[in-house]
Amino acid sequence: MIAVGLAVVCGAAAAVGHGVRAGRASVVDAPTNAVGTGSTKLELPVRPTVPVTLTVFEDPRSPQSKKFAQEYASTFSRLLASGQVQINYRLVTQSDAQYGGNGAKEAAAAAACAQDQGRFSAFMDQVWQHQPAPGNDALKDRELLTKLAKKAGKIEHDAFKLCVDRDERTGWVATSQSEYANAHLGDVPIIRLNGRTLPAPATQLTPAKLTGLVGKEARRVIAAAAP
Repeated sequence: MIAVGLAVVCGAAAAVGHGVRAGRASVVDAPTNAVGTGSTKLELPVRPTVPVTLTVFEDPRSPQSKKFAQEYASTFSRLLASGQVQINYRLVTQSDAQYGGNGAKEAAAAAACAQDQGRFSAFMDQVWQHQPAPGNDALKDRELLTKLAKKAGKIEHDAFKLCVDRDERTGWVATSQSEYANAHLGDVPIIRLNGRTLPAPATQLTPAKLTGLVGKEARRVIAAAAP
């Protein structure tokens, strides 16, 4: 009878734990330093500066997002170093609906947990380097995401794992995806320059063109602010 009683208690505890996790997954809890308009802050800034804001929509499971991130990495680094640009990242999960599964959602939530420790970019670099084929939902594996966090470096393991296991950023990711879908902005990757959507990076934009557009916008904003 004692063994049966323990089994019942353990089963009840597991059910309670599952219920708590399910509840957390629906809570919209933004990661540290997230920014954005309205009550829900859905963008993750990298070295905020002025006067130009680039908002970049990416999907962790999307091959197009991976190609874009790697192709434009050095361009973004130079733009950030110029002191004129703030880059806000929007993580979306359209690929889960396209290919099935929830790897994009899990990876995006883990990236938001990395953002809590100021390691968003380093974590996403690891996601891009280890991104599986789109039909492979490997990014749903939280053990894999924890390994990527270790590879990213300077991420405190216990805090990161607790954030992921408790689904602390899952509701935030769901809201980001919902607002993206409702905005009908098109397929990722998407770049918005001070709120204006730029031509599709895959077909109509190049790093050189982007640099030119940023410079032109910076000069426009500075001139408009001049007394």
